This record gives sequence, C-alpha cells and structure tokens, in this order.
Amino acid sequence: LQGQGRTVGRLDSRYKGVDVKNAGDSYDYPAELTAWNHAFTPAINHYLRDVLGFETDLKYHVFGPVRPWNDEENDAGEHLRQAMAQNPYLNVMVQSGYYDGATDYFSAKYVMWNLGSRKTMRDRLRFEGYRSGHMMYLRSEDLKTANDHLREFIRDSIPEDGMPAKYGPDRK
Repeated sequence: LQGQGRTVGRLDSRYKGVDVKNAGDSYDYPAELTAWNHAFTPAINHYLRDVLGFETDLKYHVFGPVRPWNDEENDAGEHLRQAMAQNPYLNVMVQSGYYDGATDYFSAKYVMWNLGSRKTMRDRLRFEGYRSGHMMYLRSEDLKTANDHLREFIRDSIPEDGMPAKYGPDRK
C-alpha cells in the first residue's frame, strides 16, 4: 500500500489510512479510529445519559490522554509467571485478533509459551485467535465464537462438584 500512499490501522489492519508523507514510516491518522470514534463515543454517551440516567460534565474519550506513563519496569510476562507459580489453580486464556498490530496474537503466544516449563504452566494456557483486529467483538462471527470460548474456559476452570482443585495436567 505504500506505493499508493496508504497505510493500515495499527489496532486493526483491515482499515486503510493515508500516509501523507508517502514514506511508510508513519501515518496521517489512525485509520481504524475514524470509524470507531464516531461509533463508540456517541453510543456510550447515549447509554450513560439516556438509558442509565447518569449525568456528568466529564467528556468520555475512547482513547484518553494517558501518556506519559512510566513503563520502564513493565514486565507483565514475569508478573504473570510469578502469579501462576504461586497459584497452581490459575488458568489463563488469551483471546486476540489476527489483525491487531498493537497486542498481536503471535507475540502474546510467544511470551506465554516462554513463561515456564510445559508441565507446570503451559497446560494452564489457552489461546484463541479470531479474524478480527483489537476489538474482536466488532465482527459478529468472532463475538459469538469468543463468547463461546470464554464460557467454555470458565466451565473448564471450575472443578467438578465434590472434587478438590488439583495441580497439574491430570486435574480434570
């Protein structure tokens, strides 16, 4: 798309944007946010005010002013590894859209597979990928499938009646 002066969305690469410099190193605007901001901001404001009756002068932002933050010591993978090591009953499911360039499926899977040994942690990980971007629920097929996967994950994580929680791959 670079030759056409176009870019793709970072959160959902199915959206095309304009690369004003035609250099391929940046984009003129986040392509997916053009659609998302005009859909989600009015929807949440309508829901909060008209349906729930919540009145406020605060402005709702889909993506707010959150920078700068200190992420120098951000090691979410290590924190998760420690939590799983300390709690042998903690199961983790990662749901990702294949077209998400910000929190992409394959990077998440790589990080998770490198948390610990197969016997102690990998058997408690579950990965589900969808033909969507960051907001998987925007594609109706993925909304249904992701909800089904989530329900299944929760059911599988609960011990059967009368059974104590067990540690290890034979816990079912």
